[in-house]
Amino acid sequence: MPGRARDRRGRYRGSVKQLTTRRLLLRAWTEDDVDFALDLYSRWEVQQYIGTSPRVVEDRAEAAERVARFAALDHPVHAIWLVSDLMTEEPYGTLLLKPIPASGPDLAPSGETEVGWHLHPGAWGLGYATEAATAALDHAFAGGLERVVAVTHAENHASQRVAVRIGMEHRGTTDRFYNTTCELFVADR
Repeated sequence: MPGRARDRRGRYRGSVKQLTTRRLLLRAWTEDDVDFALDLYSRWEVQQYIGTSPRVVEDRAEAAERVARFAALDHPVHAIWLVSDLMTEEPYGTLLLKPIPASGPDLAPSGETEVGWHLHPGAWGLGYATEAATAALDHAFAGGLERVVAVTHAENHASQRVAVRIGMEHRGTTDRFYNTTCELFVADR
């Protein structure tokens, strides 16, 4: 990634604001996280509701490309964080706060911001998605955003429960994003 500064260990530094909660650290993805990304995104149970044609990551090179893409998001509010244990830094998954593309032939930016989460199955059911997403919403609103949306596959009931737990309002189904029909949740400042 040309133009990105590296720290002494060769990892990329960016403008991603690190967030902490009672139990979690949300930090920028680095080259050191590629093996975790491969483990996370090569699992069907993680990928099954992501995108219009879900598929698993098949090799380390593809995982490295994904980590590089995550690390390349350079914005004062938007970020794609690695979610980890605050004390041990054991990785749990991904928390996204990013522009959501509008439906259409080119998936152009919609002007809205999306919050989303992809956690490793070993971290499911422990409240980490709720805790991390709450921190991301607080960060979004502190950064001046007035509204954040979340979209889920109709069958992704676990993510829908997280959206409700973090205070988002279910607004029914929509086809406004990602060229697919999904459940829409909204949080207003």
